[in-house]
Parts: sequence; structure tokens; C-alpha cells
Amino acid sequence: MIKVGMSTSCVFPESIATAFGMAKQAGFDGVEVMITQDPVTRDAERLLALSHEYGMPILSVHAPVLLLTQLVWGTDPRRKLERSAELAAAVGASTVVVHPPFRWQPKYGRTFLDAVATISKASGVEIAVENMFTWQVREREVKVYAPGWDPTTFDCDAVTLDFSHAALSGRDSLEMARELGSRLRHVHLCDGAAQPGDGRIFDEHLVPGTGRQPVAETLRLLTDGGWSGSIVAEVNTHGAGDREARLDMLRQTLAFARRHTAPATRAVPSSSTAR
Repeated sequence: MIKVGMSTSCVFPESIATAFGMAKQAGFDGVEVMITQDPVTRDAERLLALSHEYGMPILSVHAPVLLLTQLVWGTDPRRKLERSAELAAAVGASTVVVHPPFRWQPKYGRTFLDAVATISKASGVEIAVENMFTWQVREREVKVYAPGWDPTTFDCDAVTLDFSHAALSGRDSLEMARELGSRLRHVHLCDGAAQPGDGRIFDEHLVPGTGRQPVAETLRLLTDGGWSGSIVAEVNTHGAGDREARLDMLRQTLAFARRHTAPATRAVPSSSTAR
């Protein structure tokens, strides 16, 4: 059965311990640790203690690539990726999720794919580059990422598919999954209703099934193909009224994943017709 984890970002700005606890309450198989300014997210010993306390394996680590984490582990983006891989190895996570570089990181952009390959080989951890999206400012498309936002065009071995990002970029996630084939190694489970040109530059990370992306069909494609990666819920619960409402959104997300990754049932001939 495909493992379904929960990103600690789902309960932001709650503590990392709360994230582990809610992942357990909701019934997930493990967690993805989003590295933030919180020092606990970068402390292997404390993360392993939380993993043991809540019985939640750490499936993956998300490198600190957001604008809010630009000073975490210094300013060298390659070193951030190296330390993310080191942390993943130390806590037993098999995957590091990373975004493509920003265009204002030209040196890193030129060496990014080489860094991904080199660091992955050295650490023994799979580094899966996540699909991003174009930004729209005053109805004009602004290119923010280099070498680009779409890793289907990259020379890399592992990719993370994010459904919300696919929506905002105008891509069909089912088509992306088919294009990627065996290079699709990690999924951020969510949904999106935003489309290019509607004035939004921030993606939504909706509960799956509430947006416009073919999320169910993509999960079924992976399941029927014997896919061996991990699915990690990355839904925005910030607007939930209270913790119980957040927990309900997380349970809905997990139920969606379980339903659409369940082994397909096949009709069995009755004894009267079997030969």
C-alpha cells in the first residue's frame, strides 16, 4: 500500500510537536518535515524523539526554499540543500523536496541540476524537484524560477508533483504524471482552483477533490502502475475555525487518498460460470 504522510506545514503556525500529534490523530502513515525558522525542524535528535513519541516515521524533508526561510542555514542555497539531505539521512527520511532556484540566484540556477545529482548520490537520499508556477503581476507573466518552474523539462531523476502548483501554472497534473513516468517520485496531495490570468500569485493547497485538478485520476494512475513513491498531504488549514476543524480537513484529505489508492477490485467468476 502506498504510504500517505502529512506535511508539518499543514498546521502552520502550530508547533512541530502539534503537527506530529495531529498527523497521528488523523491517521497518517508519517510526516514530511518542512524546514522553517523553528530550530526543532532542523534538529535530528529532537525530530527523532518526536517521531518515536508519536509513532510517526519521517518520510521526507522539505528544504528551506521559501522567502520566509531565506536565512535558515545561511545564504548559500547549495549548502542549504546539502544540510537538508544530511538531516533527511539522519532521521531516516528517503526524500528531500526542493524548489527550483529563484532567478535572482543565477549562479545556483546554473549549477542546480548538477547539485541535485551530486548531493543525492553523496547522501543516498532522493532529491525530488517540485513543480512550481509562473507569477502574474498586472496581467503580465513574470518568470521567477531558473532554470524554470516545470521540472518535466529538467534533466533530473526525481520530481515532486504538487497539484495546487499545477493548477496555478495552467498544467493538467494527470498529463504531467504521464510525462514524468518513473521520474515522478513524490506527490504533494492537495488541489487548486486558481488559473493563470485570474490575478492570483499564491497557490491555494485546497483539500483534494474541492478544486479543478484531476487528483483522483492521477492517484489511480499511480496506484494501477505499481508506483512506489510517497504521497504527502500539503493542504492549507489556516482558515479552519479551530483545531477540530483543522483535524477534519486532514481526515478528509487522508480519506480521499486512501479511497483513490486502494487496490482495484477485480470481478471473480462465480462457481457456476467458472471453467
